[in-house]
Amino acid sequence: MALPTRPLGKTGMEITRVGFGSWAAGGAGWAFSWGPQDDEQSISAIRHAMEGGVNWVDTAAIYGLGHSEEVVAAAMEGIPLADRPYIFTKCGLVWDDSDRYKPALRMGAPDSIRAGAEASLRRLKVDVLDLLQMHWPPDDGAGIEDYWGAMLELKEQGKVRAVGLSNHYVDRLEKAEAVGHVDTLQPPFSAIKRTTATEIDWCADHSTGVIVYSPMQAGLLTGAFTAERVAGLHKEDWRGRDPQFQGERLKANLALTEELRPIAQERGISLAAVAVAWALSWPGVTGAIVGARSSQQVDGWLPAAETELTPAELERIAAAIEKTGAGDGPVTPTTATPTTATPTTATPTTGS
Repeated sequence: MALPTRPLGKTGMEITRVGFGSWAAGGAGWAFSWGPQDDEQSISAIRHAMEGGVNWVDTAAIYGLGHSEEVVAAAMEGIPLADRPYIFTKCGLVWDDSDRYKPALRMGAPDSIRAGAEASLRRLKVDVLDLLQMHWPPDDGAGIEDYWGAMLELKEQGKVRAVGLSNHYVDRLEKAEAVGHVDTLQPPFSAIKRTTATEIDWCADHSTGVIVYSPMQAGLLTGAFTAERVAGLHKEDWRGRDPQFQGERLKANLALTEELRPIAQERGISLAAVAVAWALSWPGVTGAIVGARSSQQVDGWLPAAETELTPAELERIAAAIEKTGAGDGPVTPTTATPTTATPTTATPTTGS
């Protein structure tokens, strides 16, 4: 099955508008897990997405402390190289195997970046990584020229096809671009989490591809959540600690979901697909990383790959956001902050 594609910046890769996110495939037993996950279900979900036309998979070394990459590799077994999707992964988070629940260190030292890339190559069982992204800005004292320079060297050596940044704001993007072109950015972005619109605008101005994560806001925009379900989340599910799943924020987020339900019903698609299509409608967004723990969940959001929301629908969603007060950031591209604005800062609450 063929799905529409878009060029991923200047990388030469044409990617489908949705990609399979394999964070949950990391399973339980680490600080930011989604709780227990069956490997066979993950493998089936990845292959089901491929059969549906999805041509890229996103993972990261930290997901399951290497396990997600191993699951992705298992999903590729027996599939001819020419038929395999692009594999995107991330580096820069170093964990302690003796304490799997200890927060990972954010390392930008060149030796650490190189070691992380080699480890990902081994776990994924590939000779070249299609895309390697720095997961978070480091806190080990390494500067942009250190970790970004190391990643550009990996690209020059042919071990990585493209390099990018994740969770980086405009100030760091500017500094990295001065060292070497930023092929891609991976920011969080959804109808709830909208503050990274500034970074998306910067990417549009610099021919940098953008693959947003959590367009369904970790499931909140799928219509599957209630306050009761949140209260019953598995003890290892990171969402139970996320402020978006608590108190007044949760009420506003669930209210927004209900406001979007009529659009999904009129379209004959799921709420999940509407949420993903909203993120994809933003100028500058190349594709959206969408997670799934089963083939059935893939079927829920896959229609977003071919859904173009109308201006009238986008206006209704903007009005719904303003009515419910859900999230932060501009509600339409016309209300986005110019890229010359002072970048926002944030303390991460998840391992994405």
